Formats: sequence, C-alpha cells, structure tokens
Amino acid sequence: MSRTRFEPPARLSLLPGNLATAFLTHGVRAGQEDLPQVAVLRASTPIEGDSVRWSVDPVRELVEQAMLRFDAGRTEADAWLAPRLHATLRMSRAEAANPGLWNFLSLAVAPDFVLWRHMPSGTAEDGAPRKVNSARFVGPHYSQAFARLWWAAEMFRDGSDYGPAEVACGNQDMINTALRLDAIDHRPTALALVSVLRTLSDRGATRLGDRVNALCTAVNVAGTTLMYEVIAPDDPPRQDALTAWIEEAESAPAVPWERLPEGPDDGTARRSSCETLSRMFEKFAAEAPLRDRARASRAVSD
Repeated sequence: MSRTRFEPPARLSLLPGNLATAFLTHGVRAGQEDLPQVAVLRASTPIEGDSVRWSVDPVRELVEQAMLRFDAGRTEADAWLAPRLHATLRMSRAEAANPGLWNFLSLAVAPDFVLWRHMPSGTAEDGAPRKVNSARFVGPHYSQAFARLWWAAEMFRDGSDYGPAEVACGNQDMINTALRLDAIDHRPTALALVSVLRTLSDRGATRLGDRVNALCTAVNVAGTTLMYEVIAPDDPPRQDALTAWIEEAESAPAVPWERLPEGPDDGTARRSSCETLSRMFEKFAAEAPLRDRARASRAVSD
C-alpha cells in the first residue's frame, strides 16, 4: 500500500530551487504538515517529450519497496536503492546535473521517502519535534535525498557492474564524504576507494567510519599534488554505449529487486590503474590519523 497521502503526478517535471525552498516550512520538514501539492505542481515545468524515462510510477514503486524492506534499518536502504534508482532513471550526467529534477522528486513525487529516510530520531533538546534538514529536499548532489543515491551509483559503478556502488553505498561515511571529492570523477580513484573499503571491512577494522573519513581526506589532500589521472590512466567511457542504454529505456523491463540491475556497458576502468591506486590508498589508510573523538567531545562540552 502506498504511504503517500496524495496522488503522485504521472510525469516528472523540473522544480526550481528558489521556488522549492519556499514550500519547506518547519511543519513540512517535521512531517506535521502536508506539502501544497497543487502549488508545487504549478511551480514546476514539465520535461519536454513523452519518453518513458520521465514516468513517475517506476520511481514510486522503488521507494515504496525500499521503505517496506528497510523500515527496521533505514540507512541500509541506500545500497539497495542507489543502483536501482540509477538504472530506472536512465540519464546522462548533464541531465542529472539539473537540480530541478531532484527537487521535484523530493517535493512532488516522494516527500514521504525523504521524511522516512532522513528524519532524526527522538526529539530536539528544547523539546521541539525534530526536522529533516532542508538540504535533503533541496540541496547539493551529495546531500539531496535522491541525487546522492543516483550520483553515488554513477560515480562508483564499473561500467555495467553496480557491485562497487552497492559496497560504497553500504557505508554512510563513504557515500557522505567521497561524493564531495572531485577526485572520484576519475574512475580508478573511485574504485580504489571501494577496494580499500572492502579490505578494511573484511579485516574487521575497528572504527571503520573514522578510517573511511581519514582515507577520503588523505586522498583529497594528496590529489592536490599528485595527478591520479597520470599515475593511473584510464580510457574514456564509450558515449555510444551510454546513449544506447538510455534509449533502451523505452522498452526495458522494470529493474529487478532480488539482484543488481545492469548499468550502461560503456567500458570498465583499467584494472592495472585500479590496482596501482588501491595499493597507494591502502598505505594512506594505514597512515592517516583518525579523529580524536575524546578531544572532539571535550570541545563540544566546552
């Protein structure tokens, strides 16, 4: 059964950020008020064309399934949903870079998912109800509820293989920190980060989240002097294959729920380059200082 208290629109549209933020009252962000759906739709601009890519129903089915499957562990929904959202919303990076699409998804198509996934537990210190951060509805690609998942799948996939993206999205520190780095636009860098994450996890490393954050910081700092593209060259993705994959959306079946879907077969990263950076990043992970939580706690108390 749908969790929405409204009838979702049939087609995706674009909602400008300056108009979208006006709807994000404290009550809406606290889940105590409904969004004014008619006003939201009037503020939106329909996407031109009649492509099936812009149909709302497949996205609604995905988010409802995610909420059903992961209600007991909501952060776990990210690893399941990210590759399936990417394979459902078949887009170029240029299309995905339009924040209006993500604003519309969060306010007109699935605001219930944003509240479900990102609502803090408990109550605020002053006794007021907790609220979802506005950036989860209308924010940068590394924070917005749907954009962060689509872009994580895009940046961490290896051609048609969403396996690395599933691993990355299974660690909140990886998805929250690495998505902010320009370096992961280089595929071997992104995949090497996932490789080290796998190694740390398999070894049962303590303070895994802190180690991931320290690793990302080290990779980012080293990237200011090292040229990962030179150390670990890669082939450009095959645009023809990506275009064909996008066009196949018109006849593609719904994404599978029990196995990973297949992404665009636009080429995999060079194995030798991934291995070179994995070895380098393993050293970074071993040497990077971890956050002093005791010191941070004292600073907060002061």
